[in-house]
Amino acid sequence: MVFRIIDASAFYAGIPFSSSNEFYTTSLIFDEIKHIKKNHDAIDILLAINRLKIQDPSSEFIDIAIEKSKKTGDFNQLSKQDVSLIALCLQLKGELITDDFAISNLAKNLDIKVSPLMTSGIKDVGIWILYCPGCRKNFDSGSECPLCGSILKRKLIKQN
Repeated sequence: MVFRIIDASAFYAGIPFSSSNEFYTTSLIFDEIKHIKKNHDAIDILLAINRLKIQDPSSEFIDIAIEKSKKTGDFNQLSKQDVSLIALCLQLKGELITDDFAISNLAKNLDIKVSPLMTSGIKDVGIWILYCPGCRKNFDSGSECPLCGSILKRKLIKQN
């Protein structure tokens, strides 16, 4: 069985409403899309017929996702909701349905299958680094170069 885990953008795109597949999401994502629930009974129906399942990942998988996101440089770009999705994918060995670049980059770095919604998906997977455009030095953290004062920028170092 393929576990398909969806982010909030999948709800806005209508994916769970126009498919007969089963989908999973986390309670954090469910809370994020509650305004859809207020206006339509569609989500209640999906829950009632078991085509949408709300499941939260264990803390073990959240820790793995956070640790890896720090290594890839995606950590500061991810919300708690994003981390919960990645962690649930790891736990269920599922397929992630998203168009979000930071989520996709981390997922692919964790060997999670990613299916884009309305885009062609990310082309390059890698690790983000902070660099100074002024003195061309790389840094692990910060927003300003401690050497010359320039604003640090992010750059993706592509993986083969």
